[in-house]
Amino acid sequence: MNTSANIPNTAWDALALFSGGLDSILAVKVLQEQGLNVLGLHYVSPFFGKPHLLGHWRSEYGIEVIPVDVRRPYLDMLAAPAHGYGKHLNPCVDCKILMLRHARGLLETYGAKFLVSGEVLGQRPMSQRADTLNLIRKDAGVTDVLLRPLSAQKLGPTPMEQSGLVDRERLPGIWGRGRRGQLELAEHFGVTDIPTPAGGCRLAEIEPAARYLPVLSHLADPRPEDFQLSHLGRQYWAGPFWLSIGRNEAANKAMEAATKPDDLRFRLKDFVGPLAVGRQYAPKNPVDADAARWPEAVVADAAAFAASYSPRARAEADAGRPVTVLVLRGNDAAEVRVTPARTTPLDWTEPKSAALSLWKKGRL
Repeated sequence: MNTSANIPNTAWDALALFSGGLDSILAVKVLQEQGLNVLGLHYVSPFFGKPHLLGHWRSEYGIEVIPVDVRRPYLDMLAAPAHGYGKHLNPCVDCKILMLRHARGLLETYGAKFLVSGEVLGQRPMSQRADTLNLIRKDAGVTDVLLRPLSAQKLGPTPMEQSGLVDRERLPGIWGRGRRGQLELAEHFGVTDIPTPAGGCRLAEIEPAARYLPVLSHLADPRPEDFQLSHLGRQYWAGPFWLSIGRNEAANKAMEAATKPDDLRFRLKDFVGPLAVGRQYAPKNPVDADAARWPEAVVADAAAFAASYSPRARAEADAGRPVTVLVLRGNDAAEVRVTPARTTPLDWTEPKSAALSLWKKGRL
């Protein structure tokens, strides 16, 4: 991910954490109004990030933004966030600390003097309380360089304001969960394309979080591509065995593109049907060693289950005739004869959101 392509050769005054939400847009606009040059840092992880919108943000809001890839360090943090999870799997406090700490390291690269964040005091119960904002600033090591312009009048003066680099009197004092202050500020700046209030992090949504949980629970070293696969198609687990089944042709193509060399791909030989991918991986728990190389019985069980998602294959099963499933691994291919069945000995099940609370309590 190129972080410098098409960026003007500008003397930047500040670097801003830029999600693309209204608060981050306004935080930049407030400082631009004071004649400061602000470069947006759009952080990208397996769970959030829209780098395809960089051109839109430049043309619509007049804000230069670069993508910043933190996928690997984000996964290292997600396994055990020091400050815990939010409602689902969202590690909001540690997430902000990670980004601010990383952003501080970029100040010298871009010749910038301070950092900007669009947080609003009291807007979010976990990460935007006064005590939490102070904790984030301290743990990230940015006490001397972080400005939160939208709530500046409700927070203590920063070195940037005390030095006169930023005019504190021209900064707002927005606070609380309502959006009236932000909408009035948007009107002031002529911002009419207003993003929805949702944060955009899939870890904060119950259905995606439930899909991610088995990946975190079972894989010894989850990678970004593992979470990419968990976005695609239907997700099923039988103990440590992970099977993804395409919903339609588009999903089949996306899953095909997301496969790894060790993945097992299941395709019906004689009928149209979904692609199924069995991910073989190094397991976290030694008792799940078979996850790294599926036994023949597991392959056959998965083939029977995947075949049940083809109406033609189910019709053959109803007539008492087995079907042939191709099992592909890299350039190797094998055939297995199975009777399509939605209920199999391994009992493939979809991830359950109820497991999230057990995970967070350390009981899963």
